[in-house]
Amino acid sequence: MNESTHNLETADPGDPTASGDTAADAIADGVRHGLDPRSIPLQRVVGRIVTACVSLPLAVGVAVVWAAAVPPPGVVAAIVSGWSVITGVLGWWLHRWAALHHRYASYTVNAEDIEIRSGVVWRKAICVPRSRVQHTDVSQGPLERRYGLGTLGVYTAGTDYAKVSLDGLEHETALRIRDHLLPPAGADAV
Repeated sequence: MNESTHNLETADPGDPTASGDTAADAIADGVRHGLDPRSIPLQRVVGRIVTACVSLPLAVGVAVVWAAAVPPPGVVAAIVSGWSVITGVLGWWLHRWAALHHRYASYTVNAEDIEIRSGVVWRKAICVPRSRVQHTDVSQGPLERRYGLGTLGVYTAGTDYAKVSLDGLEHETALRIRDHLLPPAGADAV
């Protein structure tokens, strides 16, 4: 099975919900979809930014300790080695984590609900019935815009999972899912 494809399973041709007559039918196909592959390089860029934000203050701290106390050369080497190890491990882990997150994240949209699966170590599946959806939104930060991606936010009544987010979607797909989850024209929300 190719992990980089959007569809993790294929739709049953005899399934009436997969008829493709409208955009809503096409998005509510009941098939488990993976995140857009462009989410991997996006998350890797975010990982580099996080690594820099952690590494630079540590480097400044090392410089301040060195300038203030002028420690012996062995201590300087240990501090610089520790900083290098922390930076290298954090950078490597965040780079690798992007592909792991992508592999285990998926979503399914059908006529009645949306199910979101995620988690590498601790896995979770959240199913949000359309009848419980209060409102939805699609957001795009500057990096997401650069990669053509968006984040779908689904808000429900209740305290547990009152907001469910699904990032790593193609922006147009996120908009189509948002439109599908809204109540039909003329209907009132619960």
